[in-house]
Amino acid sequence: MSRLRIGTAGIPLAAQPRTSCAGVEKLVELGLDCMELEFVRSVQMQEQTARELRDVCEENQIELTVHAPYYINLNSKDPQKVEASKARILKAARIGWLAGAKSVTFHAAYYHGDDHSVVFEKVKQELVQVRAILDDEGNSICLCPETTGSSSQFGTVTEIVSLALEIPGVYPCIDFSHLHARSLGAMNSYEEFRRVIHLIGDKLGRSALEHLHMHLSGIEYGAKGERKHLTLPESDMNYPAVLQVLADCDVSGWLICESPNLEEDALLLKHEYTKITNIKGGIHNG
Repeated sequence: MSRLRIGTAGIPLAAQPRTSCAGVEKLVELGLDCMELEFVRSVQMQEQTARELRDVCEENQIELTVHAPYYINLNSKDPQKVEASKARILKAARIGWLAGAKSVTFHAAYYHGDDHSVVFEKVKQELVQVRAILDDEGNSICLCPETTGSSSQFGTVTEIVSLALEIPGVYPCIDFSHLHARSLGAMNSYEEFRRVIHLIGDKLGRSALEHLHMHLSGIEYGAKGERKHLTLPESDMNYPAVLQVLADCDVSGWLICESPNLEEDALLLKHEYTKITNIKGGIHNG
C-alpha cells in the first residue's frame, strides 16, 4: 500500500496558539499527517514564517498543501481581474514553496455563459503563463486546479484532468464533496468514485495517483450545487466509498478534510481508512 496522508484544511481547532507551527505540533499529537495552508481570503504569511514552518514540518514529518484565495477568475471579462487572479495564484505558490508545500489548489474560473470549450482554452492560456513564471523562478510546486461544486464554475473532472494532460506541472485536485454537490447528489457511489480515479490513472499515469491532492467533507447542496460544508455525520456524503476506492486503487497523496470540525472528521477519515487498509493487508497476507 502507498501512503495516503490525511489532515486538516487549516490549523486544527484545538491548536494553541493559533499559528501554523502550533498547528503542525497538534497534528503530530493527534496522529494526523498533513495540513493545508488556507490562504482563501488572502496570503498573509511572511517569508520568514514560511521558512520556519518548513523546518517544523520537516522535523515532524508533516506535509503541506496550499489553498489559494477564492477571488480567482481566469475567465473574467476584465483583464485586470485576470491579472490579479494570476498574481494571487503566484503569491500563494511562492509562499507555499518556501514553506515546503507540495501543491497549491484554486478554483480557476466561472463560465459566465461562455461555451465551455472557450473557457477551457482561456484558463489553459493563463495557467501556461503562471506555470512558466514559477518554472523560471525554480519553483516546482504543483499547480492543482480544483473540481468545483457548482455548474456555474469551471471545474468538471474532465476539464481538470484535461488541463493536467496539456500543461506540464499542472495536476488535478479532486474534491469528492464538490463532485457530489455539483451532480446534485448523484455522484456518491463506489463505482462513480472509482471511475474518477481510473480516469486520472488512464490519462495522467500512475504517478498522478501517487501524488494526488484531494478534498473531502460533508456538504450541503441545492438546485445550483454546493451551499456549504457540513460535518461528515450530518451529511449524506458516502465517505466510506471514497476511502475504499482510494485503498483499492492504491492512491497516495494528501486527503484534506474541509469539514467544519476539522480534526474530528479528519480523525474519523483516518480511523476508517486504517481499518480498510488493515483488512486489505490481512487478506493480502493470507
